[in-house]
Amino acid sequence: MAILAYGLNYRTAPVEVRERIAFPEESLAEALVAIRESVPTLSEAAIVSTCNRTELYAALDPADERLIPAWLASYRRIEPTELASMAYTYWDADAARHLIRVASGLDSQVLGEPQILGQVKTAYDIARSAGTLGPELNLLSQVTLSAAKRVRTDTEIGRNPVSVAYAAVVMAQQIFSELASKRALLLGAGDTIQKVAEHLSALGIGALGVANRTLANAEALAGRFNARAMQLTDVATHLHEYDIVIASTGSALPVLGKGAVEHAIKVRRRRPMFIVDIAIPRDVEPEVADLSDVYLYTIDDLTDIIEENVRQRREAAESAELLVDDGATHFVRERRAHQSRELLKRFRDQAEAVKGAELERALRELKAGGDPEAVVNTLARSITNKLIHQPTVAIREASADGRADLIEYLKTLYRLD
Repeated sequence: MAILAYGLNYRTAPVEVRERIAFPEESLAEALVAIRESVPTLSEAAIVSTCNRTELYAALDPADERLIPAWLASYRRIEPTELASMAYTYWDADAARHLIRVASGLDSQVLGEPQILGQVKTAYDIARSAGTLGPELNLLSQVTLSAAKRVRTDTEIGRNPVSVAYAAVVMAQQIFSELASKRALLLGAGDTIQKVAEHLSALGIGALGVANRTLANAEALAGRFNARAMQLTDVATHLHEYDIVIASTGSALPVLGKGAVEHAIKVRRRRPMFIVDIAIPRDVEPEVADLSDVYLYTIDDLTDIIEENVRQRREAAESAELLVDDGATHFVRERRAHQSRELLKRFRDQAEAVKGAELERALRELKAGGDPEAVVNTLARSITNKLIHQPTVAIREASADGRADLIEYLKTLYRLD
């Protein structure tokens, strides 16, 4: 079996494609079971799906590589040729290096963003619960999380608060230079929206509102920031009260339509409204961008701000890449070590069998009245002879065959220099 990483991200695919193949967290387990049933030689699988990427990690026969994109195209109802033009593939050590870069934030749209580490961990926890995580991907997850944590602690890659949430707030500042007199409505109550609330609060936003499908979750977040809580179904009624709307709900369908925004703008008497949709799939209907006095941005529009904010992280990223290489090398070594476990077990069992047989013989002689010193000497000599018999034969045959390389290896193995 080999380790495969297959997927696409914000560099290779536009938001329109990424949202079509994204996997909501609640559907990941079902998808993992489906792919294992569809690909005969696939023994393990995990899926990392975020707003910026969807990636499949699998242990399978390399000859069946083509079955992975075929399954994804079928499961997500996308043309295979369209998928092929945007996807990338990594194997074994390269797959490990890629995942470590992903988990470390080195492959993120926002260089060094911290949320991805938790998202990768969650993806592997779901795979473990779904029964699709075996020894190969379990090792990969352990090495990845360990290496990514080293990157976070040993470099300054994450020192500054740069994230998609932060970039969205910076863009709001560019539209409205004075935030103290503005009101912001946040759609959703997940980690990203929590970060947005923190940044807006720190910058002195005039007032905050939080809307979520589950009112209790909206109230919990709103309580931290003295904000107003509401359900998503009430947004259309109150939308005109807000100057800024930032959405990230995780809904499979848009939660804010053109009609609602158009009505809000009329009530606002054409005062501008700034909307940032940082969800995949998108929370705001694309047609909203056609409305006058509405500034709609998607996650892809944040790239310029993000690039400006990551300049000071690039030097740290160089040091982080060295840690990534160390992590990939460690994965390769550990994987080889894991693959040798069965051989080591047979080697130890063989030695234990020799010891057991000789010890049993020695005990019989002692019970029969044999001289203890002679019995112990015979026991030691017999165990030694039997344990070194095969290496002795190997050395003789290597010498006779002129195998200098094998002789040198055996000298190193048994420390005979």
